[in-house]
Amino acid sequence: MNLSPVQYNFEFEQKLRICFIGAGGHSFRNIYPTLQYAPVDLVAICDTNGDRAMAYARQFGANATYTDYKQMFAKEKPDAVFIVTSYTPDGRVQATDMAMDALRAGIHVWMEKPTAASSDEVHQLIQASRESGHFVMTGLKKQFFPGVEKVKQIISSPEFGTPTSISIKYPQSMPPFSKRADLKNVTSLLDHIYHPGSILHYLMGRIGTLSYQWEPLNGSSVTNLRFLSGAIGTLHMASGIAGSSPLERLEVIGQGANVVLENGVKLTYYRKTKSARPYGRTASYLVEDDEAPLYWEPEFSLGQLYNKNIFMLGYVPEVLHFCESILSGQPPQKGTLEASLEISKLFEAYRTTPEDTLATINER
Repeated sequence: MNLSPVQYNFEFEQKLRICFIGAGGHSFRNIYPTLQYAPVDLVAICDTNGDRAMAYARQFGANATYTDYKQMFAKEKPDAVFIVTSYTPDGRVQATDMAMDALRAGIHVWMEKPTAASSDEVHQLIQASRESGHFVMTGLKKQFFPGVEKVKQIISSPEFGTPTSISIKYPQSMPPFSKRADLKNVTSLLDHIYHPGSILHYLMGRIGTLSYQWEPLNGSSVTNLRFLSGAIGTLHMASGIAGSSPLERLEVIGQGANVVLENGVKLTYYRKTKSARPYGRTASYLVEDDEAPLYWEPEFSLGQLYNKNIFMLGYVPEVLHFCESILSGQPPQKGTLEASLEISKLFEAYRTTPEDTLATINER
């Protein structure tokens, strides 16, 4: 968890030459603005819609625009490329092939999730990354949420004990099992399983087995998980909640302690209590100060960077991690292809496993 003061783009002495593929709404709101705080020089933007590419270039300060990304690679020779695109008509991820082309051109890649539509394609990216000596990082923003990073710090502490179970609530639906073989029917699942999946992997490691139950009215589901560590968990994909409701809830339980993150920002750490609290004889609900729960919640009065969604939702931290990895020559530690591979396995388990059936994701 980085608490150092943030540098602005113009303050960095060393910058990466970057290109950007994609001029859509998500990138306009959430990704291009992060470059204000990253050590980058945005030299060119590519989009199949040339007018949009030029509009984005004017807005974000790029000097050149393209409608063919391979031409952009050849002419601009960037250090890295950012890819924020959509899906092919058959449901594949457009960015997967673009990332492969970038690696062949000797360019580092930051790509928005999902990385690919299959584990095989993620394996291919892993191999291409190793052969080229260039990094690929996926925008697993949940791993960079300040709240999630704090949860990771807490559950890694000796006083928390070994994490024994986890529960995640996230609003997502699945179509009937009979329709999941067609990628076009599970685009939404592929797009969003990366969020809870990245948290599960970051906090608890690889999944060993799972089984789930599915309901047909909203398409929601509850999955029971067993991790290779021996810990257990549940993933409640709570489709059908109100639009006014907080979307997410995360809880990890250790040994005599637990930590809860609600709505991505409200964090409570229930610390281990050392004093005896006998049933039927404890007169006060209060505990000693050094055992009391710790609670964090942001304030929204000041014009601080932490009140910007691009910081609170992990966008700036993930982009900085990518850039710092390139400048240091050290592979990214989060948002890795290995993490994407585990999320792909989870996605494929839902596509190929009927409900009430035990699926093996990884062998011990």
